[in-house]
Amino acid sequence: MNETIKNLLERRSVRSYTSKQVAKEVLHTILEAGTFAPSGMNRQPVVMAAVQNPEIRDRLSKLNASVTGTDNDPFYGAPTVIVVLADRTSATYVYDGSVAMANLMNAAHAVGVDSCWVHRAREVFESEEGKQLLKEWGIQGDYEGIGHCILGYGADEYPQAKPRKEHAIVYVE
Repeated sequence: MNETIKNLLERRSVRSYTSKQVAKEVLHTILEAGTFAPSGMNRQPVVMAAVQNPEIRDRLSKLNASVTGTDNDPFYGAPTVIVVLADRTSATYVYDGSVAMANLMNAAHAVGVDSCWVHRAREVFESEEGKQLLKEWGIQGDYEGIGHCILGYGADEYPQAKPRKEHAIVYVE
């Protein structure tokens, strides 16, 4: 089977991580794949903030958890978080950010890194503290949080695929 197709079929969301950090050169490869995601009219409205600093990662975790009113770690212990943001002035920004998230997760799997998409980035970066983080990171503009791509190395057995939904494919002839 083609290696790309194999990676697409085998990637799973991992929800339990060891503390082992993703190496910078591996992280760079994953991020670069994110920059090559297609975007409407090639506007490239996506910005990715890679967080490996434990204090900032924990601050993001608390902000994300506060959206749902819990104090659990929504990042499942993953040591790296990529915040995907997209410029709202682009008509296709949500789709463009979503495709970038997919590229990040598929690239991570291809290089042996586990991942999961964690929502609530929109709410986190609409908050005053979230806006302050963007300012601290030097990200200016009208950006909306699309998702948190968490990265690391799974602590548990790799998840098995759930059965695929029937009738998900329709051939029109």
